Amino acid sequence: MPVDVLTEISIARPRSEVAAMAGDPSRAPDWYVNIQSVEWETSPPLAVGSRIAFVAHFLGRRLAYTYEVREVVPGDRLVMSTAEGPFPMETTYTWADEPGGTRMTLRNRGEPTGFSALVAPLMAMMMRRANTADLVKLKTVLEAAGAR
Repeated sequence: MPVDVLTEISIARPRSEVAAMAGDPSRAPDWYVNIQSVEWETSPPLAVGSRIAFVAHFLGRRLAYTYEVREVVPGDRLVMSTAEGPFPMETTYTWADEPGGTRMTLRNRGEPTGFSALVAPLMAMMMRRANTADLVKLKTVLEAAGAR
């Protein structure tokens, strides 16, 4: 069963600022609740083909995976994917101007295998909850920085 989770949030900051932070994998631990570390396997800057290793905790498990960048349109769109682990996944960020700031979307989609496939509906619900918490944290960090 495929999983496709789309979350979005309005952030009262310019798109360039939101995209600069969210689109920098090195900053992921600043706003992703579950990501504990990030290590570049290729040298920055971010480009198609860049590889970035992440360590996260999700549903009580330690997850280590490497994303490969598939598409980068600075300030507009970032697409990364991983084929590792029980849940090969593609993650897409998009940013769009809206009155008062930026609309950011975060989409995770993939095809779980093995046991993960059996719990795909639960996994989708937990991912939506985690993604919402992550976007709220990103909003809080960016809007607090802008208030200074």
